[in-house]
Amino acid sequence: MAYFDAASAAPLHPVARQALLAALDDGWADPARLYREGRKARMLLDAAREAAAEAVGCRADELVFTPSGTRAVHTGVAGALAGRSRVGRHLIVSAVEHSSVLHSAEAFEAEGGSVAQVPVHRTGAVSPSGYAAALRTDTALAVLQSANHEVGTAQPVAEVAEVCRAAGVPLLVDAAQSLGWGPVEGGWSLLAASAHKWGGPSGVGLLVVRKGVRFAAQGPADERESGRAPGFENIPAVVAAVASLRAVRAEAAQESVRLRELTERIRARVPRLVPDVEVVGDPEHRLPGIVTFSCLYVDGETLLHELDREGFAVSSGSSCTSSTLTPSHVLKAMGVLSEGNVRVSLPLGTAEEDVERFLAVLPGVVAGARDKLGAPAAAAPAAAEPAALVVDALGKRCPIPVIELAKVFPGVPVGGTVRVLSDDEAARLDIPAWCEMREQEYVGEEPADGGTAYLVRRLG
Repeated sequence: MAYFDAASAAPLHPVARQALLAALDDGWADPARLYREGRKARMLLDAAREAAAEAVGCRADELVFTPSGTRAVHTGVAGALAGRSRVGRHLIVSAVEHSSVLHSAEAFEAEGGSVAQVPVHRTGAVSPSGYAAALRTDTALAVLQSANHEVGTAQPVAEVAEVCRAAGVPLLVDAAQSLGWGPVEGGWSLLAASAHKWGGPSGVGLLVVRKGVRFAAQGPADERESGRAPGFENIPAVVAAVASLRAVRAEAAQESVRLRELTERIRARVPRLVPDVEVVGDPEHRLPGIVTFSCLYVDGETLLHELDREGFAVSSGSSCTSSTLTPSHVLKAMGVLSEGNVRVSLPLGTAEEDVERFLAVLPGVVAGARDKLGAPAAAAPAAAEPAALVVDALGKRCPIPVIELAKVFPGVPVGGTVRVLSDDEAARLDIPAWCEMREQEYVGEEPADGGTAYLVRRLG
């Protein structure tokens, strides 16, 4: 089995396994106690904190360990907003943040706060000017990921941090995807990360709050982890998490070059091997191991199952997977094709042969999935006679509305239009994306009985 889903959870690093087993013998006692076993546990915890702080680029007393990366985000957002509540109740996030950030924003809005979402370019990147435009006198906090978890696009954190610093607003960085590759540059104020993203055990997160940032931890007070992460510390897991962070950092320079070459190979060859594919995300400013592409006329769930049968574990932001009926919020914000989406995220040590085998298998898998849905094999010449066409795809889910459009389009004369009726949210992204790929005109949308009408004009 070739595991290509490291962006969800990286395999446990061998160093993490060794450190975990060793720490189980010495790190089981209460580090708050003064007897020998407690002192041994405290020494392990303190050493791990010092090492983690060095890797992050902060002071040891600014860093606490949390039960997860999600908890680190929730705690960081809530604490920073509460600490600056006198300034105002306005929060800024990007439209492509991880769900943990967006859920925090939803909870803040439900309590009466206001939230601004900064849009992204088609590559998935924000612009510092977008954050500058969103800033207000009552802005309490801004949040930005260091790199996107679905498409790998790296964000201009240093530039956004400078914009926020000039306005006196702290910036919280979600560094979950990038911290294993190196420290986050720039004058950020808070940082959150998760160990299972870099090959540590699950259940360990990091939260950094710089000195001078107003912060008020929410919930019942606790004497552990500066009151910011209540509960008994899982010292063996913490030790393993930090050991793996140091190990992957030592390998990062060499592996970055190797994995970037492998993902570049996928980015370049998939469009040549598989027709009607859109590779998404920034082609240059991105993480080394992530590449994402979307395939027209493909059921995302079928595609993932077929790739699994061929021995490849990948993930998807498609709206046609069993876990969701709406497109990935990241792909939606980018305005790119969502159907048949595949995210390949390579873990450290990925073999070149596995990538070549994936490229050999993929065309047949996509062709088989398209064949099952009756998708058109290739564009046909336009018919001579004019035709006014309406495609009724109401009640049909991604990718059927686009398949039905593609089937009738050869019969549309140049200058003619097709009106696609659909109640599937994914059609709002996929039909314009199909038009761009086919170099046809997307006229727009209008309300229709039972759903929405999408108008497409044939240009040639």
